[in-house]
Amino acid sequence: MKTCARLSPNFGERRNGLQPELVVIHYTAMDSEESALERLTDPACQVSCHYLIGDEGRVFRLVEEKMRAWHAGRGSWGGRGDVNSRSIGIEIANSGRAPFANCQMIALETLLAEILSRWSIPAKGVIGHSDLAVGRKADPGPRFDWRRLSLSGLSVWPKPSSRSSASERDFVESAMRFGYERPANGGDFEFSCLLNAFRLRFRPWARGPLDEVDAGAMRDLAARWPYTAE
Repeated sequence: MKTCARLSPNFGERRNGLQPELVVIHYTAMDSEESALERLTDPACQVSCHYLIGDEGRVFRLVEEKMRAWHAGRGSWGGRGDVNSRSIGIEIANSGRAPFANCQMIALETLLAEILSRWSIPAKGVIGHSDLAVGRKADPGPRFDWRRLSLSGLSVWPKPSSRSSASERDFVESAMRFGYERPANGGDFEFSCLLNAFRLRFRPWARGPLDEVDAGAMRDLAARWPYTAE
């Protein structure tokens, strides 16, 4: 796949010998591709990503994959922090209020397939910013088509399951096996934030308290794709 170089000065060495084991999907939450490029390449902003997928599906390479881009911030996945050092970040030009264009999804599917092959990253290693930064970030948001990626083997999706008891304790334990951080009352986030992060990705239409469908889906994700970093 051809990419257009628009190099950012905002990067560094990956720490402690870490290599990419995750791919983190973001939306830019900006009005245009050019506005996003300006921010991601501005040294004063101190943010970047490895790739930006523009409004019409053009792919911009901002940081070399072997380097540490500054896209994830505070958070963790699979019980481990410093996600920047163990991930590749992809921004998609989108305000967060509209569906993602088909041309952007096609470009993302092509790019993801190459990255996963190049770094031997499994489909379960493709996550959203909202997954690793529970309660702090919402991207790529409820309009992003995670199920479409899963049908191409580029992400994961729970199987429809029989009704399951809706226990917060069981949901949290399954969520942690899948990769989410444990919620802590009075800490960084509470249970409601964890439930919202899960629903943003897997049930964006769902409302109200934890239900049996949430519990069954999370149990299935944890059973089939427990996240254990190599």
